Amino acid sequence: MQHTIKKSYIDSRFGQLHFQVFGDGKPLIMCHQSPSSLEMFNSAYPVLASLGIQCIGIDTPGYGQSDSPNEQPEILDYAECVIDVIEFLNLEKVSLLGHHTGACIVAELSVIRPDIVDKVILNGPPLLSLEEREEMMEMILKAPPLTPKEDGSHLLDLWKKRMNFTPGWTDLNAMQHGVIQMLRAGSNDIFGFRAAFNQDLEELIMSINRPTMILTNTGDDIYFAALRAKELRPDFIFLELEKGTHDIVDEQPEEWSSAVFNFIK
Repeated sequence: MQHTIKKSYIDSRFGQLHFQVFGDGKPLIMCHQSPSSLEMFNSAYPVLASLGIQCIGIDTPGYGQSDSPNEQPEILDYAECVIDVIEFLNLEKVSLLGHHTGACIVAELSVIRPDIVDKVILNGPPLLSLEEREEMMEMILKAPPLTPKEDGSHLLDLWKKRMNFTPGWTDLNAMQHGVIQMLRAGSNDIFGFRAAFNQDLEELIMSINRPTMILTNTGDDIYFAALRAKELRPDFIFLELEKGTHDIVDEQPEEWSSAVFNFIK
């Protein structure tokens, strides 16, 4: 069955918010990692749609094709933008999936609006200590700003930057797509990281009262954080895929999509 992608914009507190709907069936909101876009799920949309899932990918403000905030947002701001999309589409109940920063967003949303949430998937939740968050932020800020150079060498610098943040990478197309998203985000690509690291994710995870799955893969750079979330909420379903990186959706689209479908079907 052929599924069409319906791309749309709505007005949000940060300007135009871009999202797309792929397929029909049970609605699943999909929130991406930083600094990426809804395109990080491109390999999974057709697989999930073929299984009867309506995939609703959202570009977090400042990423993909959504307008960028002028000031640092909080995860709550991002979550309220997702609610705007849900209300615009007149959806009564949705399942939520978020990867890394996206996991922070859907955790927040599931706590502030449990009435509209069916099930929750926290994919690689960044449950980090204060020291770990500060260390990661320092590492991110240490990378020099992207300054265009006549010989185009700045693009190679960006490529090397993402390679350094993706140990064990194997998927060339995923690396290419990731670099493109970094270029799109520009100088404000730090907003998503700061918002995630400012959030008390532990308190939120403890407050979730909807059926939830922690999804991870053993090669994710913050795999250890997902194991912490498992210990924090042993009542949640826990599933890990083997190997991969934070580009797991591109690396194992069938396995990843099957894990998602089997939980929310």
